[in-house]
Amino acid sequence: MFNEDTIQYAIDSTEVVVAPRGKIATFGDTRFRFYLVSELMDRVDQVRVRTGHMHAVRPQLITPGHLQKLLLEGFSESAGGFADWIKLYAPQLVALKYGFRFSKTDISDQVHQGSITSVLGRLREEVDREEDPLSAIIQGVDEGWEICLLKFAADLIEDSSGGNFGDFKSRGLL
Repeated sequence: MFNEDTIQYAIDSTEVVVAPRGKIATFGDTRFRFYLVSELMDRVDQVRVRTGHMHAVRPQLITPGHLQKLLLEGFSESAGGFADWIKLYAPQLVALKYGFRFSKTDISDQVHQGSITSVLGRLREEVDREEDPLSAIIQGVDEGWEICLLKFAADLIEDSSGGNFGDFKSRGLL
């Protein structure tokens, strides 16, 4: 388990070098390929590259009625007053629920010789050749690399949400 400083360091050290050109699909699941690059702290000019996939499930609309059900799970009946208030006074309140599945079965891990700059350059060329709009190169830290990946996922949700809301609105779902 990481402490708060380690988590914050991993978040602050996360940099998307090549962002996916595609966003999270509004009406279907999306599969992103990632390359997470990190320097090995105990060895000079050795860089770890982890590759794998993240799966974003279709965003779900959460309406006041659905939110009411979610809020009341595990709460007493008296807590229902707040959920009723939301339904009555904030009927336009709508949220999107995003979900990710992180498939560790897709993960591969290789150590490359050279500077992080040269490894990132080679990966950039490879991603450009493949022309996959759902590929990303992320630079992060070796210990806590999964935190870097979750930071990437959070940023991807933020980048996609406006378009997803627009898609729902254009189909008359909002």
